[in-house]
Amino acid sequence: MESLVTETVDVGGAQNIDEVMQKVAEHKGCGTSGGSGKASCGTAAGENDLPQEIWDKVKNHPCYSEEAHHHYARMHVAVAPACNIQCNYCNRKYDCANESRPGVVSEKLTPEQASKKVLAVASTIPQMTVLGIAGPGDPLANPEKTFKTFELIAKTAPDIKLCLSTNGLALPEHVDTIAKFNVDHVTITINMVDPDIGAQIYPWIFWNRKRIFGREAAEILTQHQMRGLEMLTERGILCKVNSVMIPGINDKHLVEVNKAVKSRGAFLHNIMPLISSPEHGTVFGLNGQRGPTAQELKHLQDSCEGEMNMMRHCRQCRADAVGLLGEDRSAEFTTDKIMAMEVTYDLESRQAYQAQVEIERQKVAAAKNAELNTLAGEGNEDVKILIAVATKGSGRVNEHFGHAKEFQIYECSTKGAKFIGHRRVDLYCQGGYGEEDSLETIIRAINDCTAVFVAKIGGCPKNDLLKAGIDPVDEFAFEFIEQSAITYFKRYLDKVNSGEIVHEERGDATLRQGAFITA
Repeated sequence: MESLVTETVDVGGAQNIDEVMQKVAEHKGCGTSGGSGKASCGTAAGENDLPQEIWDKVKNHPCYSEEAHHHYARMHVAVAPACNIQCNYCNRKYDCANESRPGVVSEKLTPEQASKKVLAVASTIPQMTVLGIAGPGDPLANPEKTFKTFELIAKTAPDIKLCLSTNGLALPEHVDTIAKFNVDHVTITINMVDPDIGAQIYPWIFWNRKRIFGREAAEILTQHQMRGLEMLTERGILCKVNSVMIPGINDKHLVEVNKAVKSRGAFLHNIMPLISSPEHGTVFGLNGQRGPTAQELKHLQDSCEGEMNMMRHCRQCRADAVGLLGEDRSAEFTTDKIMAMEVTYDLESRQAYQAQVEIERQKVAAAKNAELNTLAGEGNEDVKILIAVATKGSGRVNEHFGHAKEFQIYECSTKGAKFIGHRRVDLYCQGGYGEEDSLETIIRAINDCTAVFVAKIGGCPKNDLLKAGIDPVDEFAFEFIEQSAITYFKRYLDKVNSGEIVHEERGDATLRQGAFITA
């Protein structure tokens, strides 16, 4: 028998979305009257760019739709501790509550605990639409726990999409079970299709009850990954491929990986930067293997973009992440807290909230398209600039510079404003004061950007940004991001055309690794 009711979130019967959001915010200890509430991996394709059956699968999946990730949340449950391969970039021994990287969890769950947690989160965060199992080991190395969890969730919360993320070694033997549980989104991490390159990434695999090393291990792994991908796509299951970019090892090879997975029907390719800080204790971290720079990552993603849809909004989440991408609310839903909660799973209120989200989403798209028309007939097709944006979500410029833990990056050209990634940063405002050391890291993180959009910014950081050649802009506070970016870019072009400024490409930027720092 579960413990007594000490915390209740009842959103039942609420017909007004503001009422729903206020109740949710009060549960978090804050209100929403001051502005947009904190809203949270995908293709940038929209409703008119995809077949209806595909659009229905991705429209509210924050990982498979870049547009959806501004509005919808996901959660991972850590029910799969064991793993059947060793990757040189992975170490699951260490956890910091403020740290975000794959394989990290604060606590492991049983399927029953996971089921209760999903209901608790879904009742508190109505825009939570996706449950994923991504570790901390490999879901398919723990098939009983993984599929038991899916079974429990499907019975109690049928509107939640089910996902899993796997290294693919055991995938072929479980494809039919995956289909049986209506798991229609599967992510496979594929870092090579050449076993000689694979041997530099994977020291061993555990297969057929024995450990296999080196090139033989990599050859078995890639064969199973390709076969599993083909079997999934044959069954109409949407597949995303994750690849870790490791400079000097597989960076150039990933173009070949991109072609191989595209030819087997993968929907989306997500090329992520290697995380290799020495403090994480991974093989790559300890032997000094570096990760890519921001521009190295962008150039590789750009070179693959013509082949298939590229995902650029991945946050390389924890295996117990909760919330919108870019935020983590897992600390609100620890096992002791969720077991003390009385959960009211109100499907009607969730649907009412999500209907309002769709209205807001359509406003964002309409504003972008209206502004895009103003670029019609503009020359200077080769001019491109990057803009960093401080945002809490909902597609708006709604975060204070000093409170931003990441900046979203948009590339502006005469084709419009395109989301191309994000940059994690240290908080500038700590304890009510600006932290100069943090400001230096922020400037390095957005050094390739012409401007930074913020809801508000103080005088000191503004002056330092200007000295670094980055234009701090607060005139678009709480406005739609893409519409504002296009407006700014059009003014920039006017200045270039009049000779007031000379367009020059900016330098490279640093991708921050390691833990977030909370306020």
